[in-house]
Amino acid sequence: QVQLVESGGGLVQPGGSLRLSCAASGSISSIYAMAWYRQAPGKQREWVASITRGGNTNYANSVKGRFTISNDNPKNTGCLQMNSLKPEDTAVYYCAARSALTTVYNYWGQGTQVTVSS
Repeated sequence: QVQLVESGGGLVQPGGSLRLSCAASGSISSIYAMAWYRQAPGKQREWVASITRGGNTNYANSVKGRFTISNDNPKNTGCLQMNSLKPEDTAVYYCAARSALTTVYNYWGQGTQVTVSS
C-alpha cells in the first residue's frame, strides 16, 4: 500500500505561482509513476501531468509551458510547480501513483484546493 498526502494549495492571484507537494509513504519501492489530476466544480477530474521514476514527463496541453512536475526520490516527494496561473486553473488538485504493473493510477491523495482569483 502507498499513502499520498498533498500540501501547498491556497489562494493566488492570476499570474501568480504555487508549488504543490505530494509526500509518499508505505510501499515506496512499488511506485513507478506519479501524476497530478485536478477537478474543478461541476467538471470531471482531468489529468494534468505525470512523471516516471526515470524522469520522463508528460503534460496536458492546457498547462504545458506553465507547470513543471518533478520527483525528489530521496525524499519520496513529488512536486508540481505552477506558474502563470489562470482562473481556469482553479480546482482541487490530487496526487496519484501507480506501479509498473498497471496503467491505472490506483493510489490517491486527499486533494488540495487551488484557487486563482483577484
